[in-house]
Amino acid sequence: MVRKLFGTDGVRGVANTHPMTVETALALGQAVAHLFRNHSGRHKVVIGKDTRLSGYMFETALSAGICAMGGDVLLVGPMPTPGIAFLTHSMRADAGVVISASHNPYPDNGIKFFGRDGYKLPDDVESRIEGLMYGEQLKESRPSSPEIGRAHRIDDATGRYIVYLKSTFPAHLSLEGLRIVVDCANGAAYRIAPQVFAELGAEVITIGVQPNGLNINDQCGSLYPEVVSAKVKEARADLGISLDGDADRVIIVDQKGDVLDGDRIMAICAEEFAHRKRLARNTVVATVMSNIGLELYLKERRIRLVRTQVGDRYVVEAMREGGYNFGGEQSGHLIFTDYATTGDGVLAALQLLAVMVDSGKRLSELGDRLAVFPQVLHNVRMKQRVPLESMKRFQKAKEEFERKLGSRGRIVVRYSGTEPLLRIMVEGHNRAEVEAMVMSLAEKARAEGQ
Repeated sequence: MVRKLFGTDGVRGVANTHPMTVETALALGQAVAHLFRNHSGRHKVVIGKDTRLSGYMFETALSAGICAMGGDVLLVGPMPTPGIAFLTHSMRADAGVVISASHNPYPDNGIKFFGRDGYKLPDDVESRIEGLMYGEQLKESRPSSPEIGRAHRIDDATGRYIVYLKSTFPAHLSLEGLRIVVDCANGAAYRIAPQVFAELGAEVITIGVQPNGLNINDQCGSLYPEVVSAKVKEARADLGISLDGDADRVIIVDQKGDVLDGDRIMAICAEEFAHRKRLARNTVVATVMSNIGLELYLKERRIRLVRTQVGDRYVVEAMREGGYNFGGEQSGHLIFTDYATTGDGVLAALQLLAVMVDSGKRLSELGDRLAVFPQVLHNVRMKQRVPLESMKRFQKAKEEFERKLGSRGRIVVRYSGTEPLLRIMVEGHNRAEVEAMVMSLAEKARAEGQ
């Protein structure tokens, strides 16, 4: 079945506009409750959200749909996406639901799901959910009145998740003596993240911890690392941590104010894990968007890089299939499967801090080891989704540029999963040359995509 609602990370759109409506949320709740009802007793679904105003109505609609199909709902309120994954598994729930549009502005919202094992649902299960929503089966499966579900609020959910996060930091290490700036993007981690770092001994300076329903990701968080960078320099802090709205990704800033994206963090952690024989199969999993500099850096250290399509869920799937325990995205989704089932910004920061504290080095010393190649990304808005193989002039130019770049450059072309955009990425040694290639390819794509 072709999916109509689900994109690369759940259902997403402008709140109160199709598909992100109360009616869709109600139907999703019914479908998920029916699909995961795998035993005769009570079954339960965890629901968490970020701090968007529209989260209230989607939380209520999802709860109604789940209860209507005989499921019990466990409401945890504002909670990072990885926190929902953790709670779903640890509380032995049948599924977990996250109401969030991640790094998007507040008018947007989204709904994504975790299975009882804490992992995001695969494409085929999302297709089954859509099949139930558009079919007749749900109408015929409604339980009788005594079997209607109940909704409960879990008051200690935040505390449980904080204890779990702290447990991933080595017990023999401490953050005492470190001054850390933490930007929570006025999002789901606004209470949790500062408390975790403070309880491990750090002096914490906070940004973006006053959500009002409208200011999530507003000139703060991982899309605006310059904010935490300025604060680090002003406060003479040791580093800055910048999370996105649902705290599943992180961007780090060193004591100089220089930004470390997901590629730099992967390079630091992978080298340390390999040195300590903790890197499963001596392999890191990343997407096609990770810089070729990371690939060459790892290769020099005899660490293999496996690439996937864009999306942290695909990184996780490749990790599970290959038996790997570390991977991530340039955007800051970092997955440590020894501890978690999905990207976790706070957990990733703790792992990086452990390397830093244990080595006794400043973050700038660790981050400078990776030589990043110039990388230029250009989005071309297309009138229609023309198959790439049918764009002959575009393909010919792309092949010529790839021969010119050789083994020390790459071209990645893909369509956006949510918008009518063709994304063209070129990387190589010479920025001017890379930019010229991108613009040439963009021009040819526009000409053939009318």
